[in-house]
Amino acid sequence: MRQARIDYDMAYMILVVSQMLVCNYLHVSPYLMLSILPVLVLTIPIRVGTVGAMIIAFITGFAVDLLAEGLLGINVLALVPVAFIRRPLIALLFGNEVFSREEDFSVHKNGFFKVFVAIISVQALFLLIYIWADGAATRPLWFNALRFGVSLAAGVVISLLLIDTLAPDDKK
Repeated sequence: MRQARIDYDMAYMILVVSQMLVCNYLHVSPYLMLSILPVLVLTIPIRVGTVGAMIIAFITGFAVDLLAEGLLGINVLALVPVAFIRRPLIALLFGNEVFSREEDFSVHKNGFFKVFVAIISVQALFLLIYIWADGAATRPLWFNALRFGVSLAAGVVISLLLIDTLAPDDKK
């Protein structure tokens, strides 16, 4: 159990640094905002409550804002609501048994479709808030809608590739 916690913490920190590198050096298009932060918050261990997850999301978002984004508070603003809805979303999609057993979810235990829906949900919430805060009043609706769609598709694909690292199957 302790080794699994250390492995998760290391993977979380490495992926946060990876997100910072992506923010600093990977500017493919103005329509693409690639973020793995929502899936990182989604996979915070179940034993961490809502307030703890919100604190972790705040610290993570602040670190990315401070060291990569340049616009202080934008990731915090978009990431804290993801942490707020994390437990209700997990209960809705995976059931309350996850909380009573205090077992983290995985694709193997809960099924690909449920994990896919959870990832889409947190990515969509994050992107809606992020794009709104990043200048929705200064950009046309078509630009924001296209940016949302492209960013959502890319973020979901990357998150699906990372989900086994963040929420591994216990039986492996």
